[in-house]
Amino acid sequence: MNSLRVFNRLLLTLKLGEVPEHLPGLRAVKGFGTPIADHIDGGVIDRLLRHHGGAIRVARLHSARTRRAERAVTGARRFDEIEQLSGVARVLRVEVRDSAGMPALLQALAQLPMVERVGADHLCRAPFDAPAVADPTRVAQPWAREAIHLAQALAYEPGDPAVVIGLADTGVALQHAELAQRLRAGFDSVDLDPAEVGGLTLVGDFRHRGEHPQDEVGHGSGCAGILVARGVDIPPGGAGACGLTPVRVLGAALGPGEKRIGVGALDNIDAGMKRLIDLGVRVINMSFGTPESALLPDAPKPHEEIVRYALARGVILVAASGNSGLTEKFYPAAHDGVIAVGAIDEALRPTSFSTRGTHVALCAPGHAIRTCGLSGYQTATGTSFASPFVAAICGLLASRASRRAWPLNSEDARQILMQSARPFASAGIDGCGNGVLDAQAALRALDARIDAQVREEDDEDEDVVATPAQVAA
Repeated sequence: MNSLRVFNRLLLTLKLGEVPEHLPGLRAVKGFGTPIADHIDGGVIDRLLRHHGGAIRVARLHSARTRRAERAVTGARRFDEIEQLSGVARVLRVEVRDSAGMPALLQALAQLPMVERVGADHLCRAPFDAPAVADPTRVAQPWAREAIHLAQALAYEPGDPAVVIGLADTGVALQHAELAQRLRAGFDSVDLDPAEVGGLTLVGDFRHRGEHPQDEVGHGSGCAGILVARGVDIPPGGAGACGLTPVRVLGAALGPGEKRIGVGALDNIDAGMKRLIDLGVRVINMSFGTPESALLPDAPKPHEEIVRYALARGVILVAASGNSGLTEKFYPAAHDGVIAVGAIDEALRPTSFSTRGTHVALCAPGHAIRTCGLSGYQTATGTSFASPFVAAICGLLASRASRRAWPLNSEDARQILMQSARPFASAGIDGCGNGVLDAQAALRALDARIDAQVREEDDEDEDVVATPAQVAA
């Protein structure tokens, strides 16, 4: 996947206590007509912005999880402690009039003591650049489900409708026969300007955020089919009875050969992720990414604040490792706490295109996967389509943990998936994680972990119970 700078926007994170109260939220500006701010601090930050970029427009990127009117304490801050400490309450989206001075502006702002981090906004593309399948008909669809023991897993744990998976992608085909009755209400956070997308031709709805995450590419629909398909003409989704909330964070553009690709700015993606988290999803699938090689040398890593926020809220994060076939890092997959997923083929071998690295946790089917398209079906290949297999099983793990009244976070899920993974078909494979996803083994490993922790707590309780002799003494 490539990454292009959105030339007149930057994302500025101020340190705790440094964000002025007058700055409005972007959702209020876009959706409710609140005037956008034309200054930040009236001091050194504004002077630098105007010197290097001319006029500015600024708003908080994220909205608060709880409205001020609902706060129990009079005068309490709108953003809560987790929002403040993770940084999402302190991210500003700044637009400058003149982009020519952007490199010097970023360097100058990074030196200020009140600035935590600053970077240019970027345009991400999806799907990853995966090779086409020469003969998609030669691979039978059921291979993926059989490879990860999915039928056995669903018999063991069918999923809980109260456990909701979030899909941050190009949206979904809302009226698709496989998906229409399986979706929770979703939304659209795409807000792109044709003049700022590096010469790409945007198509469809790319300007207006809204409440209808209609897919115009097919990428998100493919992921959704793997997660929650009803089983009309393809096998049912791997997440069983779990719910799915789609958010359209990537719009549509014309790529080589007039093929549609997904494109989205980092701020659009992060804003959509924040709202998903605040809706209470337990798992988020992220089949997008930015290669570290596309970033400027001192640039901050994309999605840092939103990943911290999700983990602090107990959300399990799953991401595609990338399709470069190299040993390198794509973000968000390479962030600590994220379950990075590579791809295997039907022979249980890592595919040649799967991005490798020590951060990759495990692999899942990602070659010739029969799933939903914009209308009808498609045969999809790439780590983009391996990731939702793991996200589906994380939904089952969360369902199982909830059924047993036991907490489960992203790191717990990552450890369980890695420890229970099947070996690859051949030995000596590096950079592809601990092996192949085994859904049934993962659920049994979770039960064994819960049982062991319960026994340990019972033993501790017995140690502190006083004997009659001790009471008499």
